[in-house]
Amino acid sequence: MKRKWLVFTAGVALTGGLWGCGALTAGAGKDANWSSYGGDDNEQHYSRLEDVNEQNVGKLGLAWSYDIDTFDSYSQPLQVDGVLYFAVGLSVVHALDARTGKLLWQYDPDVASQPEAKTRQRAGWGTRGIAYKDGLVFTATREGRLIAVDAKTGKPRWSVQTLDEAENGYITGPPWIAGDKVVIGFGGADYSPTRGYVTAYDVKTGKKAWRWYVVPGDPAKGFENKAMEMAAKTWTGEWWKYGGGGTVWHAMAYDAKYDRIYIGTGNGWPWNQKIRSPGGGDNLFLGSIVALDAKTGEYVWHYQTNPGDSYDFNNAMDIELADIEIGGKKRSVLMHAPKNGFFYAIDRENGKLISAGEFAKQTWAKRIDPETGRPETNPDSLYPNGKTFLMYPFANGAHGVQAMSFSPKTGYSYIPVMEGGRYVTDPANVKDWQYKPGMFVNTGLGAASADLPPPPPATSKLVAWDVANNKIAWSIPQPQVFNGGTLATGGNLVFQGTNDGNFNAFSATTGRKLWSFPAQNGILSAPISYSVDGKQYITVLTGFRSSFPNSPNWDYAQQSRRVLTFTIGGTKVLPKVEMADMPIQDDPAFVVDPAKAKIGAGIYNTSCVICHGVGMMAGGAAPDLRKSGVPLDADTFRSVVHDGALMARGMGAFGQLTDAELEGLRHYIRLQARETAKKGK
Repeated sequence: MKRKWLVFTAGVALTGGLWGCGALTAGAGKDANWSSYGGDDNEQHYSRLEDVNEQNVGKLGLAWSYDIDTFDSYSQPLQVDGVLYFAVGLSVVHALDARTGKLLWQYDPDVASQPEAKTRQRAGWGTRGIAYKDGLVFTATREGRLIAVDAKTGKPRWSVQTLDEAENGYITGPPWIAGDKVVIGFGGADYSPTRGYVTAYDVKTGKKAWRWYVVPGDPAKGFENKAMEMAAKTWTGEWWKYGGGGTVWHAMAYDAKYDRIYIGTGNGWPWNQKIRSPGGGDNLFLGSIVALDAKTGEYVWHYQTNPGDSYDFNNAMDIELADIEIGGKKRSVLMHAPKNGFFYAIDRENGKLISAGEFAKQTWAKRIDPETGRPETNPDSLYPNGKTFLMYPFANGAHGVQAMSFSPKTGYSYIPVMEGGRYVTDPANVKDWQYKPGMFVNTGLGAASADLPPPPPATSKLVAWDVANNKIAWSIPQPQVFNGGTLATGGNLVFQGTNDGNFNAFSATTGRKLWSFPAQNGILSAPISYSVDGKQYITVLTGFRSSFPNSPNWDYAQQSRRVLTFTIGGTKVLPKVEMADMPIQDDPAFVVDPAKAKIGAGIYNTSCVICHGVGMMAGGAAPDLRKSGVPLDADTFRSVVHDGALMARGMGAFGQLTDAELEGLRHYIRLQARETAKKGK
């Protein structure tokens, strides 16, 4: 297959200290790097730097900014020896001079032209991050390639297709370094029959070192290892026909102390256990933290947060490591705050639970048994006999992939928390449930009655969790629902961007807001901090996406997606930006056919809604279709939706849609546009 790359090289000398190979967060002298997703192997999203602190943070100012031409910038950068690296959109990697923001090179893996992208480009998600090791930058692409890029030149060194056994998989998460291996997982277990796995490759050569499957396959074909044989005993029915799920689509962490890689596993496919495993069972290793030997990929231990998970309470959220004194004893602790609303402290040596406490509202469990580590599940949360249950947290979870951080100084973990409810129930006849192929979410759950009152409005807050004492230390309310990841620093500060367009600094001890900068865009990415030439910088990427409208609502096409870098005494000013109120588009000659619109509603609410918004009111993840002229012309609409004319901008190709379904979508869009126009929304 022909591979293409795009490299821009700035006219600078690529020699000297700018292009070193150091990858330690605490570098030599006064410099410090940020070489891993969470800073270093501990993945704490913590910087020990303290030049910027509670006393002088009021003097923090913008050092430089860099405008990003992309459709999605929900990503986190790295910084190594004076160079800032980040990837956005379809894994387009950038290298900037960390002092000035000057572009050094750019590498585009040309995802949209790859044949696999036609079926793997789910929704409009971009990449969430990259990895660095020994002069190589690692990026993973939507359609499944893991690519090593030369950190000096921006040219690819090697590339391998990692989804050779996952035809329905796709990648949005970052690679993770584990010693001399680079490990990658993937997503896709919301859409179609998928069996999750992670794969490790040699950092230097790209040669596959090992692969570990998350759930067992068809027993008739034998099991890959003892772990899969053990796991199969916890499944019932013919689960392998459903793939099983368990994809590892985001968080991992490497523990150098034990030479292990910890992985956070995902939901089953479909979500509803009554379909995939009708006789019950724990369904290992769904909804778990699993420890693997980094050299061999062999199973070491696991801790399952949600046995038999039917809720999509996956464990893709941060896995952070620290040595903490708990109960008068120093413990090697794995910290984890997944979707389900409990904060877990787990012993890294043996996988045993140390403590678990509620950091957000949840209704699915009465408690986590401290002796067994298992949840005491609320029976009503399993919606027996077709009953409907108001579940907390909602589908987005109490904590999503917006990074939490941990400060060894305070002993607190800082979590961007969401609190929302949702109704859960079985389909009308669960035994007759059918998989809907294509790019459609297949949960196996039923629709709640329209007669039910809507759940209370979702809210958000920033929570400081006292890990040693298993309780909330402080909590402050935040705007809307979705806010950015956090960074803790040695200056006793917590940095976080919010969806109202501000970048903030809080006291790590009390939560008091000490500083704020108007970023001109909502922020979901987590900040990083590093020093170059003895000067401390804080960098964050701006950009917002949601399935729900916000206030202010960050229009997809008008967002000011940027890299913002701050330092004490910074004096740069952002150009003034005003977002226009785009009108709803219409053609009076277009006559809506209610029957066709009903077909379109079914398509929209099982696929399009994730990006284009609930009720067709977009939240920044994709264009507001009511305000777009594309659906007004049948040929243009087909070229975009069916043929993938805008794949390079993140819009997938829905080639499985029939002419009738495409036309139904057009009629539904017109119907929604006119109804909301009448209401003035």
